Amino acid sequence: MAEFDAIVAGSGITGGWAAKELTERGLKVLMIERGPMIEHRRDYKTEFTPPWELPYRGFGDPKVLVTSKRIQKFAWMDEWTQHMFVDDDVDVYETPPESGFLWMRGYHLGGRSLMWGRHSYRMSPVHFESNGRDGHGVPWPVHYQDIAPWYDLVEQFIGVNGTVDNLPTLPDGKYQPSMGLNAAEQRLADVVRSHYPDRRLIPGRTANLTQAIGDRAPCQFRDQCARGCSFGAYFSTQSSTLPAARATGRLTLLTDTIVESLEYDALKRRATALHLINAMTGERSTVRAPLIFLCTGSINSVSLLLRSASADAPRGLGNSSDLLGRYVMDHVKGDWVLSTVPGIDDQMYLGRRPNGITMPRFVNVAAQDADFLRGYSYQGGSGRATWKRGGEEAGIGAEFKQKLRQPGGWRIALEPNVECLPSKDNRVTINFDRKDKYGLPLTRIDVRWGENERKAAAHARKQAAAMLSLLGGEVITFGSETRPPGTAIHEMGGASMGEDPRNSVTNPYNQLHDAPNVFVTDGAFMNSSGDRNPSLTYMAFTVRAAAHAADLLKNGAL
Repeated sequence: MAEFDAIVAGSGITGGWAAKELTERGLKVLMIERGPMIEHRRDYKTEFTPPWELPYRGFGDPKVLVTSKRIQKFAWMDEWTQHMFVDDDVDVYETPPESGFLWMRGYHLGGRSLMWGRHSYRMSPVHFESNGRDGHGVPWPVHYQDIAPWYDLVEQFIGVNGTVDNLPTLPDGKYQPSMGLNAAEQRLADVVRSHYPDRRLIPGRTANLTQAIGDRAPCQFRDQCARGCSFGAYFSTQSSTLPAARATGRLTLLTDTIVESLEYDALKRRATALHLINAMTGERSTVRAPLIFLCTGSINSVSLLLRSASADAPRGLGNSSDLLGRYVMDHVKGDWVLSTVPGIDDQMYLGRRPNGITMPRFVNVAAQDADFLRGYSYQGGSGRATWKRGGEEAGIGAEFKQKLRQPGGWRIALEPNVECLPSKDNRVTINFDRKDKYGLPLTRIDVRWGENERKAAAHARKQAAAMLSLLGGEVITFGSETRPPGTAIHEMGGASMGEDPRNSVTNPYNQLHDAPNVFVTDGAFMNSSGDRNPSLTYMAFTVRAAAHAADLLKNGAL
């Protein structure tokens, strides 16, 4: 008899939720994390460190930024948080030059739940219907109304602040009071609404508390969430789901442990064991349980399944359809479009609000009104220039220094977030001929933007500039229309969901068709990306899958 009822691989946003739900439903759970322990509060070692106590005053070692953090630096990493991201010389992967995929990761307890942007938006009915409507990707086997109750549950537990706006492409949820808009954001919201009745700029909906939940205190408006938050004011595994799972007394936690592969019994059509590697010693071991949840991150979970090839599953576990690893997506990010905001220098704000703004999709909604499929949304924010503007402005001496003590001018920026069409050729594979330091064959990621993504990104930048020009300030457009795949840090897909095992990898409840005791809930199951941050959707599907799995196990169906 197995020592555990369930094993959860991964401790990030979805792994924490899986552990919480399964333990609260009476299961004895082992949660495995490949990185080291980070205890809430105790191990946030740079949370309160002032810049003058850092060697490079927060900007980071220039040598590190071109060596061991040459990829991770694109994840808004700084000197406070660089230890939270992987070493690019150790955790290596392959990507062809034509793709240039930038894979940004954090291997430690809590995973990227400690560093995420916290934006929490529901997918809308149009997003769940798009694949079936335009023929790109595998059609979703579920609808918005199937997931809505699970969105409700997740939002209320993690604590999302937001407004109820009744917008067709952005369903409302269960929110704490919003953090609101500042003066420049309100100015832009007003001019956009007056010129474009179909467009709305609203406060970002983020998992930052404005009201306490249990021992989690409201946000302190420090806007340094990625350093860890001892107040528990933003949702992370450490602040929320892990304490809940531990409180049941049914959770065992194993850190510094890599899942190498899954063992498969073709007669039973079940995964029967996980083969592990101790990340510190290299020692190998095996654990067993009748129920397995893969929550290691979309690309890692797909890689794990592909590595689990055997005589009975020669193309990888769960790959009888030959679709495992295909339809990998990210959001297309274009660089910021920024404008100064004249006429409001008599207004100010308190603190550093961590939520920003968003503008939901407004193109190709009721009809096809652009020369590309699907659409995009925006995120952004505004504030007044700080003393750092002194490096760009002319001046010298005491008078100049005194000027820099005062707030500078207002600026506001919009950043497009473009939906990526699912493409069968955008995929993850395994190079068994090359190994990393742990002896694992290298993951190869080949994701490329197509003409549709480029057209949508160009349209989004043009529309952003047009809207910002209504403010009467100086509009500046930065960089290129698209950044490389991976830079949104929203990688997803590779284990598409469907009713038919011949054209999908997982079923509507996230189970592998080929091994129904394996549930994949970390984003690999996503059939389309939508145009917004996906973490809330990952969480909702994870809770739904865990409830289903617990029922199946109790009924003897697994």
